[in-house]
Amino acid sequence: MKIAMIGSGYVGLVSGACLADFGHEVTCVDKAVDKIEALKRGEIPIFEPGLDQLVATNVKAGRLAFTTDLSGPVGEADVVFIAVGTPSRRGDGHADLSYVYGCAREIAAAVKGFTVVVTKSTVPVGTGDEVERIIRDTNPDADVVVVSNPEFLREGAAIGDFKRPDRIVIGIEDERAREPMTEVYRPLYLNQAPLLFTARRTSELIKYAGNAFLAMKITFINEMADLCERVGADVQDVARGIGLDGRIGSKFLHAGPGYGGSCFPKDTLALVKTAQDHDSPVRLIETTVAINDQRKRAMARKVVAAVGGDLRGKTIAILGLTFKPNTDDMREAPSLSIIQALQDGGATVRGYDPEGMEAAKGLLDNVTYTKDAYDCATGADALVIVTEWDAFRALDFPRLKTVMTAPVLVDLRNVYKAADVTRHGFAYASVGRVA
Repeated sequence: MKIAMIGSGYVGLVSGACLADFGHEVTCVDKAVDKIEALKRGEIPIFEPGLDQLVATNVKAGRLAFTTDLSGPVGEADVVFIAVGTPSRRGDGHADLSYVYGCAREIAAAVKGFTVVVTKSTVPVGTGDEVERIIRDTNPDADVVVVSNPEFLREGAAIGDFKRPDRIVIGIEDERAREPMTEVYRPLYLNQAPLLFTARRTSELIKYAGNAFLAMKITFINEMADLCERVGADVQDVARGIGLDGRIGSKFLHAGPGYGGSCFPKDTLALVKTAQDHDSPVRLIETTVAINDQRKRAMARKVVAAVGGDLRGKTIAILGLTFKPNTDDMREAPSLSIIQALQDGGATVRGYDPEGMEAAKGLLDNVTYTKDAYDCATGADALVIVTEWDAFRALDFPRLKTVMTAPVLVDLRNVYKAADVTRHGFAYASVGRVA
């Protein structure tokens, strides 16, 4: 099939490369000239394991191309995906759909013949209806059907998620969309990946409901971690004990500094706003958002306690800046709030991240960026693990002790067991554990 992918950001680029790998002819379109020129040179603008090779292979095979021209690829396409950004709108928290609607207008002017237009971007319920209205108003002769097909990609594992999905959700209002959408995903369907066809509005809500539930699960275990610290229990054992229950499951039961990234913060807030607009408030999610916002600065208070209650004149070393490992994404990363709180308290901050430092430089002021974990720890009064990169899972504690001003480790991801750290003479603090 001929596919046009409008938007060459995280979702568009990963989805486009994977669809090309299935054998489809894919053209990724973006208005950012520098980005498109870089992609043509084989330079990938985001860090995602395996993506550079996947793009290179399919470009070489002639199945994947990049352009700033929307009209040509859309006019030739059987299926057009909208994969542009939907950031939180400044001021009210609603999803900003201006890019989606602008894209719909341009698609309407360019389509030729029967075309399936697919919203891949994460959008509130009813967006597909508006996209269809815009296309009809812009070009009454356009023969299109509008489909919802939300993405469920985890940064750092996106290619595997696309090629081995738990489910493929497709929301349609016109049966003419069923066959071409089945054809798009036929390579996965043959491997028994569940292809779930629903109404379009149902599909749109599935995406938000899924992310909100996972965010709520993270927030739940974080609250249990706080309780564990007060009563002398171990949150990791609590998580194992409840996670072995098949009705609950073990995933997303890892206590830490709160969720971040491009999806959970934005999508939970957008769901709250949508529910309020329809006079059906989602109180659990409202509380989840509020708790998570407070959580990040609360982690900074752990650092304050670990260094004796006063940050002034202290140097704090931060390991891990991105919101999770295996990405360079700094959006809503817990490190941003934690570092700001530490600086507000008078601390000098040093930081290291395997992939996120360039992105961090545009978001954080007065942070000294270092070449590795040991350089970061040099002269520090405390070392804080904020993101659990593999590079931080086997630290050389005797070496750290020789370069740090004070041997203090604050482990906000519970990477280590207390005994494995304290035997080297370190003071150790973690999340939801007494030791």
